[in-house]
Amino acid sequence: MEKFKELGLSDETLAAISKKGFEEPTEIQALTIPLLLNNESDIIAQAQTGTGKTAAFGLPLIERLDPYEKNVQAIILAPTRELVIQVCEEINSLKGKSEISIAPIYGGQSIELQLRKLKRGVTIVVGTPGRLLDHIKRKTLQLGSVKYFILDEADEMLNMGFVDDIEKIFEKTPAEKRVLLFSATMPNMIKKLAERYMGKYSHIKTKTDLTTNLTDQIYFEVSLRDKFESLCRIIDIETKFYGLVFCRTKNDVDDIAAQLFDRGYSAEGLHGDIAQSQREKILNKFKKGNISILVATDVAARGIDVNNLSHVINYSIPQNPEAYVHRIGRTGRAGNQGTAITFITPSEFKKLVFIKRAAKTEIRRENVPEIKDIINIKKLKISEDIENLINDKKHNDSVKWAKELLEKRSPEDLLAAVLQYSFGKIMDIENYQKMTPLKTQKRGRTLVEEEGQTRLFISKGRSDKITKKGLVELIIKQAGTRNNLIEDVEIYDNFSFITVPFTEAEIILKKFRNFASGKRSIVSKAKDPKKPDRKSKQPKHHRRRR
Repeated sequence: MEKFKELGLSDETLAAISKKGFEEPTEIQALTIPLLLNNESDIIAQAQTGTGKTAAFGLPLIERLDPYEKNVQAIILAPTRELVIQVCEEINSLKGKSEISIAPIYGGQSIELQLRKLKRGVTIVVGTPGRLLDHIKRKTLQLGSVKYFILDEADEMLNMGFVDDIEKIFEKTPAEKRVLLFSATMPNMIKKLAERYMGKYSHIKTKTDLTTNLTDQIYFEVSLRDKFESLCRIIDIETKFYGLVFCRTKNDVDDIAAQLFDRGYSAEGLHGDIAQSQREKILNKFKKGNISILVATDVAARGIDVNNLSHVINYSIPQNPEAYVHRIGRTGRAGNQGTAITFITPSEFKKLVFIKRAAKTEIRRENVPEIKDIINIKKLKISEDIENLINDKKHNDSVKWAKELLEKRSPEDLLAAVLQYSFGKIMDIENYQKMTPLKTQKRGRTLVEEEGQTRLFISKGRSDKITKKGLVELIIKQAGTRNNLIEDVEIYDNFSFITVPFTEAEIILKKFRNFASGKRSIVSKAKDPKKPDRKSKQPKHHRRRR
C-alpha cells in the first residue's frame, strides 16, 4: 500500500483500499489522484476503458467531500445505466467508514425511489443525462452546491449525441467548480467542449497504447455470405470461448443470436429495443457465465464491464477508430490475455487500414480455421481430458461400470463409442465434415504487401504449448521482426507456419540459425508444392505459397 500512501490518501481511505484488495495504483490513478487532492485545476484524463478511472476520481471525492452536508457536492455523468450502476458500486466499495452518500439516477428505475433518495440528501449523484435533466425540470435535483462536475466516458457520451443535454446540466452548476473529463480517446469534440467549459486544465494521458498489448488483434477477409460460418468456426476451434460479438444493426443482432442458438451455442442478443428488465437478466446471465456469447450493438454493449472475456468479435467492422478501441478494450483486461477479431469483406479493406493507422495498432491477417483443424483440436482436447481424469483418479467410481460394459463389448468398440459420444456433445462430426468449404478471399495487397513474401515452416506446434500469439512474440524476440510483418499464422499439433516479406524471412532464418548454435534450426523455408520433398516432414498442402 506504500504507493497509494505516497499519493496523499488518508489512513481511513488506505484501509478501505486494502480491504478491497488493491495493491498498487494503476497509471491513471497515480497521475490523477495527486492532482485532484493537491491542485485546483480542471483535468482531462485520457486512458483506456478498464484502467481504473472510477477509483482515480472516486478516491479524491471520498477524501474531499463533506459527508454531513445535505446538498449535492459532486455530479458524475455516464452514458449508460450500466455504467452509472458500476460507478456507484465502485465508489461505495471504496468509501470504507466514510458517511458520504451516493445515488444512481437513470431511466428505467423507479422515479419514486430516486425522489426519496434525493429528498434525504445525497453527497454524489451519478446519472445518465436524460434522467438527470428530468429531475432538474421537476426541481427535485438542485446543483447549486456542486463542487465537482465529472464526465465519465466523455467520448462515448458525445458519440451518443448527449452534448446538448450535458450543456444544459452544466449551466445549472456554479461557475466555481472543478470540471473533470475522463475519456479513452480524444476526438475534436472533446477539445471543443474543454475550450468552452473548462478553465486552465491539466491534460493527463497514460503511456499505455489505446489498444492493450494483452489483446491479440486479428482480421479475417471473408465474403458476406461466409461471415456466420466463419464465426462458428472461430468459436468451435477455441477450447473455451467467452465473448462479445458486435453487429451494426438490431436486425443483425436478432438474426445472428437466433442462428447461434439454433446451432446449439449458448448465446443471446442485446440491443436498444430490449426492455430494461430483460436487458438486466441477459447481462446478469452473461456476467455469471450462464451464457458464453453475447451478440450486441455498440450502444447496447456500452457499460458492460467483464474482465475475463476471451474474445471480442467485430462481426461488422466498426464505424470509426474510436468504436474499434472501445469494442476491443473489453478483452485483454486485468492482466488477462484476449483476442480481438474483425471480419472484413474485400470492399472494407481500406476502412480497416484507416482504423489501424488512427488507432496506432497492429492487426494481423489470419485465415479462417479449416474443418479438419477444428476436428483435430476437439479430438486433442478430449484426449487431454481423458488423460487428466486418469491421472487425477477421478474415474475410480466408474471402474465397476466399465467392467460391466467390457463383459458385453470389446475395449475398442466401447472406447470408440465413448469418444464419438464425447465428440457429439461438442458438435456433430458428420454434419461438420459435410459443410461447404469457405471460399478464400484473394487480393493483391493485405495490411502488409503480399508480393515478395515467403512462407516459413516452424517445427513447433500445439504439442509444444505454442499459441499464435506466443509464436509471433518468439519471432519478434529472436529476430526483431515487427509485429505487422507477420501474417497467416497457422498452428498445428507438431508444426506451424508464418508468412513474412522475403527480406524479413532471410533475417529470421539467419537469427534462428545463430540461436540454434550448431543444432538444427526450428525455422526453415516451407517447401515449394511443385517440388515435393519426400524426406520433408512438412505437410504437402501447406508448403510454400506465392
